[in-house]
Amino acid sequence: MTGDRLGIWLMVATTFVFAVQDGISRHLAGEYNVLMIVAIRYWFFAAFVIAIARRQAGSIRAAAATSQPWVQGFRGLLLAAEICVMVWAFVLLGLVEAHAVFTFYPLLVAALSGPVLGERVGWRRWAAIGVGFVGVLIILQPGVAVFSPAAAVPLLAAFMFALYGLLTRYVARRDSTATSFFWTGVTGAVMMTPLGLWAWEPMILTDWMWMGALCITGASGHWLLIKTYEVAEASTVQPFAYLQLVFASAIGLMIFGEVLSLNVMLGAGLVVAAGLFTLWRAQRAAA
Repeated sequence: MTGDRLGIWLMVATTFVFAVQDGISRHLAGEYNVLMIVAIRYWFFAAFVIAIARRQAGSIRAAAATSQPWVQGFRGLLLAAEICVMVWAFVLLGLVEAHAVFTFYPLLVAALSGPVLGERVGWRRWAAIGVGFVGVLIILQPGVAVFSPAAAVPLLAAFMFALYGLLTRYVARRDSTATSFFWTGVTGAVMMTPLGLWAWEPMILTDWMWMGALCITGASGHWLLIKTYEVAEASTVQPFAYLQLVFASAIGLMIFGEVLSLNVMLGAGLVVAAGLFTLWRAQRAAA
């Protein structure tokens, strides 16, 4: 199997595992405090990150070494906050609608790459960003009925994740992947621990089993993602990341009894099409 083909299959597996993780998060956060759920998840994730970073960098000290600790720390805190917001969106809106809006984040990356990284964004990509935003408006339907503030929650998560992605590209200019991975897990765990303990509530045995599954899917999903980028170019596999919307929506429909409305299908289609066009333009520019 060629590197690109293996990378594509690994990305498909990654998106499926992350979609399962989102489904478990939706279940647990519907029963318990979001902060507690994310904190437990981060404890396991931090242990996984430390093990991976230590193996790649040779030691924990080497993995933690960075000349930009403030940016690295902010990245980690931002991702932890984004996960809390997105899990909250799952509870408020369900997997289908939350993921449909969240798919706008690659377009936000393109829009913010100018002010954050100093990259040039041409008019074609700006047009794609505009089309994607129209898609988000179709999903949220402001003005059709009383606009629910909850509908803006996954959009906030998308903005936070886009900024996290741009800062990850920024620190990668001077830090290794192992270092960035280490800071992501450890700073997130440091932030979530007091919040999780403050929001702690008893959990029944069955849900502890689901919690274990959430931790395993989180770690295995990140491991699969690392392997994906080891064997294939990011530009080759990135279009398949949109499959997470498909898998998560299927879980929402079949497990949680959610409804796939026409406006969500149309809006998500516009957002995904605009995102794929933006990716294609970026590949053309880099060629």
